[in-house]
Amino acid sequence: MIAKNTVCLWYEHDALDAANFYAETFPDSKVGAVHRAPGDYPDGKEGEVLTVEFTVAGIPCIGLNGGPIFKHSEAFSFQIATDDQAETDRLWNAIVGNGGKESECGWCKDRWGVSWQITPRVLTSAYTNPDRAVAKRAFAAMMTMKKIDVAKIEAAVRGDAAS
Repeated sequence: MIAKNTVCLWYEHDALDAANFYAETFPDSKVGAVHRAPGDYPDGKEGEVLTVEFTVAGIPCIGLNGGPIFKHSEAFSFQIATDDQAETDRLWNAIVGNGGKESECGWCKDRWGVSWQITPRVLTSAYTNPDRAVAKRAFAAMMTMKKIDVAKIEAAVRGDAAS
């Protein structure tokens, strides 16, 4: 049964590949039903994969193979909270190392153009700290990073000059 509210992601033609990658990479993720087109459509043929039901970190999604008309943008991203540097590294490296691209401040794009924020919980805690000086130091440290360096964020929280 399809969830009442589902994120629909548009892919050119490889929604199933993307769904399989997400299921292999992110905890609480899986591929569900694969639906094939009942007839020809502008960017596909009868019998080709039209939609894929999948879950990414507990969020129900549908991948639609709609052709090259629409592209992903940073206006939509998955934000994945990580518990430590090892988890941050594993997820970041999986995305970037599989044809993705690094961006700034913990953001990256997968090879299909979907944006991801790989965000250590310590970073969120730091830049939302009620002590504005702590929040400002952590935010300034983050602004210099691509992949988030947990040790540098922790140093910024402490006020270490090396941060």
